[in-house]
Amino acid sequence: MSQANISLHNKEFTPYLPEAQITAAVREVAARINQDYAGQTPLFVAVLNGSFMFAADLLKELTVACEVAFIRVASYAGTSSTGEIKEILGLQEDVAGRHLVVLEDIVDTGHTMKAMLEQLHAKQPASVEVATLLIKPECLQHELNIKYQGLSIPNDFVVGYGLDYDGLGRNYRDLYRAV
Repeated sequence: MSQANISLHNKEFTPYLPEAQITAAVREVAARINQDYAGQTPLFVAVLNGSFMFAADLLKELTVACEVAFIRVASYAGTSSTGEIKEILGLQEDVAGRHLVVLEDIVDTGHTMKAMLEQLHAKQPASVEVATLLIKPECLQHELNIKYQGLSIPNDFVVGYGLDYDGLGRNYRDLYRAV
């Protein structure tokens, strides 16, 4: 892990979680999914942009037959942080009767996840589970049954491993937190 701080826009970030710890968490999530979905063919629904690294690394660890779809969530202007989503963009697959696993980079308030799960449930899948790399339990404002959690973190602003600050920082292998 790099010991140097990084600067993105007007913020300074310090090393937080090394790639090795992230990789171990991803492997643990994958092992549980492999066990739970043995003999099934789930559809993994990766939420862009943040989950792309988590999704890629997780899928490489899976031994179950599976499919993957990538979606984006369209929010109402000015309220993206409230989770008021208009629609899920990019989901072309018929999910009725399918087992879905939503892949997310981080769940903090849970607003967006709650709204997304409501929209997915309306499409009548057999089941919907959530796999997230990071969760901020102290920030959650909704009861969400997140079955697959990589790492719990405090309410820190983090970048790296797919997470960004105004578009920058997604490319780092490690996670950094704002100073």
